[in-house]
Amino acid sequence: MRAMLVDDELLALKQLRKVLECDVGGVQVVGMFSDPVHVVEAIQKLQPDVVFLDIHMPEINGLKLGEKLQAMVPSIEIVFVTAYDRYAVQAFEMYALDYVMKPIQLSRLQKTVQRLGEKIGTGEDIEPELGTPFICCFNQLRFQLPGEEAQTVKWRTNKAQEMFAYLLHHRERMIDRSTLIELLWPDFEMDRAAKQLYTTAYHIRQTLKNNRMEAVSISSGDLEAGYRLTVGKVRLDTEEWEDKIQKLGPIDFHNVAEHEHASKLYKGNYLGDYEYIWAEHERQRLRLLWLQHAEKLSTFYIGQKEWQGVIEVNQRIQQLIPDREESYFTLMKLYDSLGDRDGMEHQYWLLSSRLEQEMGVTVSASITAWYEKRKRLYC
Repeated sequence: MRAMLVDDELLALKQLRKVLECDVGGVQVVGMFSDPVHVVEAIQKLQPDVVFLDIHMPEINGLKLGEKLQAMVPSIEIVFVTAYDRYAVQAFEMYALDYVMKPIQLSRLQKTVQRLGEKIGTGEDIEPELGTPFICCFNQLRFQLPGEEAQTVKWRTNKAQEMFAYLLHHRERMIDRSTLIELLWPDFEMDRAAKQLYTTAYHIRQTLKNNRMEAVSISSGDLEAGYRLTVGKVRLDTEEWEDKIQKLGPIDFHNVAEHEHASKLYKGNYLGDYEYIWAEHERQRLRLLWLQHAEKLSTFYIGQKEWQGVIEVNQRIQQLIPDREESYFTLMKLYDSLGDRDGMEHQYWLLSSRLEQEMGVTVSASITAWYEKRKRLYC
């Protein structure tokens, strides 16, 4: 479910977000606000399912703000969060779903989220329009039907899998027969290769049918001159992720939670489980797009002095792009500034061991010189 948080205390906002997203789970914080004016401006754009609203704020009474928000978005749920219990009757007279006392107890908040889930339901990480099937392309090919978990596809042959992936990569375009034969059966005589191509196209159609993905179709040109894959309304997870990244705009305090959520939707390389050379350009493009976004998140968190966010983002970079030196150096400098020698040394060790084992190279001279200089200061 999508949630907005409103409290005039920044620390309280960050703590509530952490508890909701990490400890309770099932909640995506789409905006955090300390200024009531910004809440009114953002409510229509963000369309949250619920607003967690502090009652006692200096500029406006939370009860009045809640009443205004309900008038603007009648379907919205309100959960009041406050240190004062004298407002309880007024809160429930407004049809608030719940009233939570500070300091917030985890067990109490879990009950609130459970009630919200029962009333409004919960969504998946990527939620396309209702009834839309998905083709998942991060790491490996999977099909996901509405309301179901993504399933790994069982292909008749590896050639069928690659031909489908190639046609999907070039979807809505006619790919001529000679291109497909050169890709999949370069050593076959033409007649034999043509029969293999025809049979493989048949197996792809059967696999789509068996997996209830009839919305995806594979058609042939005149005299079997080539094949085209049409996906119709079916969406790709890579497309959906890229759309989210591009529509979010610059990172700021109000939308950082959405940026963080979008970053986590990148699950790994495009068709990364397969050694398809023809997919490498797109693989690199999407990986670079994600890396640029993740490093912007890291820079934002550094500016906010939100060190846990810096650590989590850069650890994610290290997991998905283990040879990215800058992520290790960022954490080395962070741990050094916090006086954590062990943390700094561990990051340098991780970087040097991964570069040596995976690429056979050493850490850049500038990072090594910085590290040796800082290490001597601890002696």
